[in-house]
Amino acid sequence: MKFISKIHGEIQYEEKDILTFNKGILGYTNLKKFILVDLEQYEPFKLFHSLEDDEIGMIVVSPYEFYKDYEIKLNEETIYNLSIKSPEEVMIITTVTLNSDFRKTTTNLQGPLVINTLSNDGEQIIIDSVKYKTKEPLMKE
Repeated sequence: MKFISKIHGEIQYEEKDILTFNKGILGYTNLKKFILVDLEQYEPFKLFHSLEDDEIGMIVVSPYEFYKDYEIKLNEETIYNLSIKSPEEVMIITTVTLNSDFRKTTTNLQGPLVINTLSNDGEQIIIDSVKYKTKEPLMKE
């Protein structure tokens, strides 16, 4: 299948690649269908793009690439909503806010996206902890 993004151009994907966020994500609760695209020249970053709005695409990353000790505990509601049976089927990604000075690029550790890799269902959760911030620097000084 083919999707044309206003910003990123043509994106090829298959039906099995569609991620469903039944509650949407913060700021875009009306958008439910997304795809995750590898950015081969910019690994470990990926593009998280809406299939319902050709202008909505975000750079995301696994927080573990930069924060090895990042730890979240999923509540029972999220586990139920996403039909999670084991930790192995969970992918955690966080949105990235780019800056022309890469040292000022941040990621949102307080609002990660949780994806069941078997069902491709996802949900954004909010971590109620002062330990993580919405604008956590990727580069530690």
